[in-house]
Amino acid sequence: MVSQKVIIKNPTGLHLRPAGILCKEAMNFKSLITFQYRGNTANAKSVLSVLGACIKCGDEIELVCEGEDEEKALAYLVQMIEDGLGE
Repeated sequence: MVSQKVIIKNPTGLHLRPAGILCKEAMNFKSLITFQYRGNTANAKSVLSVLGACIKCGDEIELVCEGEDEEKALAYLVQMIEDGLGE
């Protein structure tokens, strides 16, 4: 299991479009990918779970990957989030 904290830079947080991009990219990995925010855990492969976390701009989440491609998944998804998820 590997994890890393990352700050959400999207001006409107993780609304539908960036949440969909995050989920789509997370689905490309075999690892279990979740993130923790304010004591709750959300499944990064579920749009409803990501939206339900109500992540705003400037919030810090801890991305957690567990599985055979965990390190590759973590590095890729952290970079995607830092780059703004297409926004």
